[in-house]
Amino acid sequence: MSGASLAHAGPSSDGELRYAPVGALELEAGGTLEDVTLAFETWGTLNADASNAVLIQHALTGSTHVSRGATEEDGWWEGLVGPGRVIDTERYFVVSANILGGCYGTTGPSSIAADGTPYGSRFPFTTLRDSVAAEARLADLLGIASWYAVVGGSMGGARALEWAATLPERVQRCAVIASCAASTAEQIALAQVQVLAIRADAHFAGGDYYDGTAPTAGLGIARRIAHISYRSEEEMAVRFGRTAQDGENPVGPSRLAAPSGLAGERYQVESYLDHQARKLVGRFDANSYIAITEALMSHDVGRGRGSLEAALAAASEVEFLVASVTSDRLYFPEQSDALAAALPGDVEVHSIDSAIGHDGFLTETAQLGALLRKSFFPL
Repeated sequence: MSGASLAHAGPSSDGELRYAPVGALELEAGGTLEDVTLAFETWGTLNADASNAVLIQHALTGSTHVSRGATEEDGWWEGLVGPGRVIDTERYFVVSANILGGCYGTTGPSSIAADGTPYGSRFPFTTLRDSVAAEARLADLLGIASWYAVVGGSMGGARALEWAATLPERVQRCAVIASCAASTAEQIALAQVQVLAIRADAHFAGGDYYDGTAPTAGLGIARRIAHISYRSEEEMAVRFGRTAQDGENPVGPSRLAAPSGLAGERYQVESYLDHQARKLVGRFDANSYIAITEALMSHDVGRGRGSLEAALAAASEVEFLVASVTSDRLYFPEQSDALAAALPGDVEVHSIDSAIGHDGFLTETAQLGALLRKSFFPL
């Protein structure tokens, strides 16, 4: 697919997965990744002066599928994006790209390298800035010189912030939701345990497992750890408490024969985490989980740019929306406060009131939609 074909091939179906070759990419940490492809989806139509383009950034294990379209499958922000929604695809041209290192079509560890085999352990370390560089080339191919808005939650918010800091002349508005300016020691620690769980799986094979059994047990444990941080203690207490899973006895003698998380004799909350693990294992690559998690561990918008204020000073013409989730115990509201204080101008921090925890940025679409409507997407 050439640049010309991307920009001039005519409209594609909303929500249709497409692929853009963006060439060789020099990486922030050193080295070059050759023949990079970005997977992406679009909704709506780019207007004549390309002034209505909105980039939506997915979270850690999210995909490009933000809203329904050609597949008729609900997207992960279905309540916010689509015809007549807050981000109205009858007015705006919405783009979502799979992050570098991902497993939903963008070049990542499971992609085939030049020698005809998957990258596996040879896939290089990439950062969120590398993803921004690749996405900028996608924007060029689509004929987008400047985004009307870049919007993201969680890791997507970190990517949105990197866009504003790295290429402020190409970002008019930036929404950073349930995210932060830099990953903290605790966030790095939680991420490291997840990465180690995958690497400790007997089937990991140093990352070169594609011709054998995938390290699903390790990936499942990583997901369980992550999901605990995505939900609040209050939500888990109300939803599950100490209730046993139907038909199972977590305090009976057979518990010893069926260890937690493996089979039977569980509390409801254990069954819930097992379910979340199975869902991810069925759709995600373990190496990609490591690659993207380590990219997020490296997130620091001030890296190599001096103070946080100095790093963000170039974005003085960007209009920011910063929002936190009140019960978030992964990206604490105080981190949003610190980010807003460092941004140029007087930036208010908005609160999404939710007892769910970090995942409130996904579930509380009515509240988030009202904030986006008021700030960036008026009727």
